[in-house]
Amino acid sequence: MEFKLHNTDPGSKARAGEITTAHGKIQTPIFMPVGTAATVKGVHQRDLKTEINPDIILGNTYHLYLRPGTDILQQAGGLHKFMGWDRPLLTDSGGYQVYSLSANRKIKEAGVKFKSHIDGSYHVFTPENAIDIQRQIGADIIMAFDECTPYPCDYKYAKRSMHMTHRWLDRCIAQDKASPFLYDYEQTFFPIVQGSTYKGLRRQSAEFIASRGAEGNAIGGLSVGEPADEMYAMTEVVCEILPEDKPRYLMGVGTPINILENIALGVDMFDCVLPSRNARNGMLYTAHGSINIKNKKWENDFSVIDPDGHTFVDTEYSKAYLRHLFSVNELLGKQIATIHNLGFYLALVRQAREKIMAGEFAAWKNKMVQQMNKRL
Repeated sequence: MEFKLHNTDPGSKARAGEITTAHGKIQTPIFMPVGTAATVKGVHQRDLKTEINPDIILGNTYHLYLRPGTDILQQAGGLHKFMGWDRPLLTDSGGYQVYSLSANRKIKEAGVKFKSHIDGSYHVFTPENAIDIQRQIGADIIMAFDECTPYPCDYKYAKRSMHMTHRWLDRCIAQDKASPFLYDYEQTFFPIVQGSTYKGLRRQSAEFIASRGAEGNAIGGLSVGEPADEMYAMTEVVCEILPEDKPRYLMGVGTPINILENIALGVDMFDCVLPSRNARNGMLYTAHGSINIKNKKWENDFSVIDPDGHTFVDTEYSKAYLRHLFSVNELLGKQIATIHNLGFYLALVRQAREKIMAGEFAAWKNKMVQQMNKRL
């Protein structure tokens, strides 16, 4: 992997860059649609490429490990070939899913024993087999196995968890160096900064992660219920420490406003299930605020979904039509809404990149945050 920094906005710490992988280039800042189980839910790969057009998408290690299983993925030649996706892929390590299974898992120094949400069977993730599983999946960028702490989290637990994540990181690095690539391209490994909402722990973790000299770095354990101001404060602390010449990935974040504010702090990469999950529930994002398309007020509104027209759905379909599809529980409604939201997110980060390159990001960001911070 190669990362080139093209410009930094003079009014903020926002950066525009380019990541080169074996499966193509990624223009940053970038939002990565989440393809949990080898699919961005409800969206055909053809529409994903032509209408949303992301440079990179995500796969989920926990879910892919359980179904279809790594043997199937390896027989297929890796996740790219299995799902018919020829652009870059990133996989998380399963740490966040283990965190979300708090009632059905036991964390020890060796790793985490957890119960499958599908059939109740028991499994173990360790730093070593998290790397091995991601080798079999075959993403271009793979993540360290970490513990994501909940919010709120007391200081002693956060500190103990952070140090364990650091010890796990060194085990991940050793396994990554020892295990050969399974396909005809290299994989790039990112460690993850933890430390909950404690600035001192975040600094300590960022320094530890930076010292390991990875080709890119991630920030985890945020967007887990903490106020947005605390998220921004932790991101700012970490971005001051992580090296400028490596991409920075803020995991699991967030709303369009969260993304713009964190771009301003120096983050390059984002992912979140929010745009697709909210789309399936009728929540649409636009440059002028969010829309609950199920509301009766849209019943006879024949204007387009978003007058700015970020994807074909904005010019082809009216609010009234989309509301009708939701009212009769037609699957097409969820599909249109998903394509719209993901298209909006990608258009937003691309416009952010243009503004960074022009040195106009800070003023534009402030205007957009004000515009988007309302319900229509």
